[in-house]
Amino acid sequence: MFEQSWRYAYTGIIPAKHLDSLVIRRGKRWWTSIIRSGDPVQVLEVNGTVCGYATLGPARRRGRYQGEIYELYITPTYQGLGFGELMFESCRNELDQRMLNGLVVWALADNDSAADFYWRRGGRPIAECFDKFGETQLKKVAFGWR
Repeated sequence: MFEQSWRYAYTGIIPAKHLDSLVIRRGKRWWTSIIRSGDPVQVLEVNGTVCGYATLGPARRRGRYQGEIYELYITPTYQGLGFGELMFESCRNELDQRMLNGLVVWALADNDSAADFYWRRGGRPIAECFDKFGETQLKKVAFGWR
């Protein structure tokens, strides 16, 4: 599920060898570590099939946005059916329960579907930075909600 989602989202954006490396690093050990850490992980299951996940918690950068959705991915087969919106709202609800005011989500600027998804949910660009993948620099945009 994870690999399908990432390859669908980033093929043609992140250089292939770097995308392969990111996917490989997300093996069983990484997932076990995340689950054992106690950090919030939300999993979407439909008819016994895991088809999405999200990770969230305190914002990684200090500022007026205290909560952050670190990752939110839906398997391509299940995209466009409203599951992404359900996951997003579930994350917002959990961050609200943790009394983290304001929400930020980072997305690669070239990932039009992610940018459009967050824009349609009411997020607006509040910051940008660059991540380097080998010789390639990719712009990231932070979407914020108050």
